[in-house]
Amino acid sequence: MTNNNKEAFNIADLSSALNEEDRVDLVNALKSKIQSLAGQHSDVLESLSPVVRKRVEVLREIQGEHDELEAKFLEERAALEAKYQILYQPLYTKRFEIVNGVAEVEGVAKEATADTAEAEEKGVPSFWLNAMKNNDVLAEEITERDEGALKFLKDIKWTRIEDPKGFKLDFFFDSNPYFSNSVLTKTYHMVDEDEPILEKAIGTEIQWLPGKCLTQKVLKKKPKKGSKNAKPITKTETCESFFNFFNPPEVPEDDEDIDEDMAEELQNQMEQDYDIGSTIRDKIIPHAVSWFTGEAAQGEEFGDLDDEEEDEDDDDEDDEEEDEEEEEDDDDEEEEDTKTKKKKGGVAAQLGDGQQGERPPECKQQ
Repeated sequence: MTNNNKEAFNIADLSSALNEEDRVDLVNALKSKIQSLAGQHSDVLESLSPVVRKRVEVLREIQGEHDELEAKFLEERAALEAKYQILYQPLYTKRFEIVNGVAEVEGVAKEATADTAEAEEKGVPSFWLNAMKNNDVLAEEITERDEGALKFLKDIKWTRIEDPKGFKLDFFFDSNPYFSNSVLTKTYHMVDEDEPILEKAIGTEIQWLPGKCLTQKVLKKKPKKGSKNAKPITKTETCESFFNFFNPPEVPEDDEDIDEDMAEELQNQMEQDYDIGSTIRDKIIPHAVSWFTGEAAQGEEFGDLDDEEEDEDDDDEDDEEEDEEEEEDDDDEEEEDTKTKKKKGGVAAQLGDGQQGERPPECKQQ
C-alpha cells in the first residue's frame, strides 16, 4: 500500500492502451512504457561492462518483441472471450427458465400429473443455494440463517466492464420477506485483469425489511438492579453472513491514513473478497448444475489429492535435507543458542497471519 506508484510501471495506463482499436497506438504505448523503464534503470546498465551491456541491450530488444506479441495476444483473447460470452447467453437463458419453472422440459408434464405434489413443485428449488454450498470457498460464507434468503435467488450473471476495467456480478432475487431489492450487485474495479490486481470493490446497499437484517444482530442486556432505567439496553453488532459480501472493505483514498498493520489486514480482506467473487464468476456461473449435483466438488477433491501427493513428495525431500543439515550443525549448537537468545526481537510482524481467519460471531435469531 506504499505510495510508489508514480515511478512504478503504471499497469492501469497500459490496460487502457490495450483497449485502443488502433494497433499502431497500442505498440507505441508499449514501447513508451519500455523506454520509461529503461530510463529508471539506466543506473543498472551503467554499472555493467560494455560487453555485458551490449548483450543486455539485445535482450531488451527481444523483450520488446515479446511484449508486442503479448499485446496482440491480450487483444485476441479479449475478443475471443467476448465472442463466447455471447454464445453462452442462450444456454444461460434456457437454464434460467428451467430452474425457475418458466419453461418445462419434455416428458415432465405427463409424469407430474400422476402426483399432485410434484405438479405443484416448479423448477429446481434452492438451485443456486445448493450450488454455492457445495463449493468450499462459498460454503464458509453461508450461514444457516442466510439459507432462507438465498432460496429466493433466481439467477447470477456476470459482465465485463471496461471503464474502469473489471467485472460485475448481478444476483437476481424473487420477492422475499428479507429485503426489497430485486437485484444485488457486486462490482470489482481492477488495476490489471491479467495479474489480477484489485483496486476496489463496490456492493449494493441492501434494503432490509424491518427485523430481517442478516448481517447484524441485536444484543439485549438487562439493566442493573436498582437502575432508574428499567428498559433493557440494546446493542447492534455486525455478524457473520454471506450478505456481508455486498459490503466490501473500503480502501482509504489517502495511504497515509493507515499504518502497516491496517494495510496488511485490508489486503487480506480484499484478497478474500476477490476470491469469493472470482469463484462465483469462474466456477459457479458457468458450471452451476455440476455444483448443484456435487460433481464439480468431487472433481476438485480429486485435484486436491493429486496436489497433496506432490506436496508429500516435496516434504519427504525437505525432511532428508533438514536431517543432513542438522547433523552438520550439531557442533555449533551451543554457539547458535547463544546468538538466538540475543536476537529474540523482530518476529512480531510475522505473527499477523495467525489471526487472518478470525470471523465475527455467527448471528442467532433474537
